[in-house]
Amino acid sequence: MKKYVFTIIYISALLGFTTYLALETFVIPHAEVVVSQSTADTNTDNNPTVIDLSDVNNSLLIAESDNTSELDAGNAGVSLQSDPISITLSTYREYDTTIYVADVYISSPEYLKTAFANGTYGRNIKAATSEIAESVDAILAINGDFYGSQETGYCIRNGCLYRSSADRDAQDLVIYSDGSFEIINESEITAEELLANGAQQVLSFGPALVENGEVVVNEDDEVGKAKTSNPRTAICYMGEGHYLFIVSDGRTDESEGLSLYQLALFAKSLGAQTVYNLDGGGSSTLYYNGEVINTPVSGKRNSSERSVSDIVYIGY
Repeated sequence: MKKYVFTIIYISALLGFTTYLALETFVIPHAEVVVSQSTADTNTDNNPTVIDLSDVNNSLLIAESDNTSELDAGNAGVSLQSDPISITLSTYREYDTTIYVADVYISSPEYLKTAFANGTYGRNIKAATSEIAESVDAILAINGDFYGSQETGYCIRNGCLYRSSADRDAQDLVIYSDGSFEIINESEITAEELLANGAQQVLSFGPALVENGEVVVNEDDEVGKAKTSNPRTAICYMGEGHYLFIVSDGRTDESEGLSLYQLALFAKSLGAQTVYNLDGGGSSTLYYNGEVINTPVSGKRNSSERSVSDIVYIGY
């Protein structure tokens, strides 16, 4: 009898410890840095700041148009313009999938930013893309790299270094202070070196889909154990001050979803020079002018946004 009691105690303790580890890794929030929103200056030290948008008057023109896209989209939609920022949203139908493209022109790289859920860097700190976007008065936003689900991988945001532990062979997107893009491998350069070179944002998800205007993935490439056809999120560099934010639907009766290769071909067809794959699946969300544009699929019974760690956005 004593032997069985010991076995029961041992199994109970093991189950309890396993449950705790799972909660610690995936559920329990761990705030490490609370990002100040009291100043409009970005910096390159270890005191992260983001712009306080509470007093900014965004007098933006919203207009319906039948042909507003520079991309010659089949279904051009809403165009939002102001002197420093121009955004045109278009809808495409490719590969039995609805794809949304935000064509963005900005007069200064300062309008291309990132933000953390709840204004906090840490593990399991999450919020819906739309909630994060609204908290920073974003005009346009997409989900980021979900850095909070990983323990490694470079994390530089708005010119501040938060995590420098490398994920071996990870392909990162570096956005420099001049707004240019570069794909790097974490095994070849340190986060500190990137920061010294002028990196404003480093996103660690991947892979790169297009470099120098050429597709760099093949039909068999995929992210981990993800399905071949998925909702997708990507950010593209077209040229100085010109970007595309791409989000596709997927996993629904209306939209099958895209493979990485299909997403790469589609982005290249629009003239993208550098294309980087961000977190997809249930995370894929496009927020524009106060609304969620696509149909996020979180895996729950009713379609809804998945809570994520971070966003990439356009705003003042």
